[in-house]
Amino acid sequence: MFREYRFGDQKQIAELFYTTVQTVNAKDYSKEQLDAWINGNTEPAIWHQRLSKKYSLVAVESEKIAGFGEIDQHGYLGHLFVLPGYLRKGVATTLCERLESVGGKCITTHASLTAYPFFEQRGYTVIKKQ
Repeated sequence: MFREYRFGDQKQIAELFYTTVQTVNAKDYSKEQLDAWINGNTEPAIWHQRLSKKYSLVAVESEKIAGFGEIDQHGYLGHLFVLPGYLRKGVATTLCERLESVGGKCITTHASLTAYPFFEQRGYTVIKKQ
């Protein structure tokens, strides 16, 4: 099931973010890079503050948040994360499709090395590598 983010989701989202970065992204980044990415991004209150200001969706299975994503009013897709056990099952694709449908004609994102192939497959083009 896919639904809009709501207050109360932030704890699971903070845990999902941490787990995904430390496992899925670990193949593309050093421990130091992963630690820097995680630093300051594991507090549920921070996630609530971010997600409540944007159009944010969660994927839920058996009351467990399996993925989440958000997009702002300018078409910037800021986060799209899926738990390792739900990768390649259409969760990210469905979240992205729904976010893109409200994001306007020009969607932009800063994709990680890990996520880059997913976005490239969806037709996104690289403007600048970081």
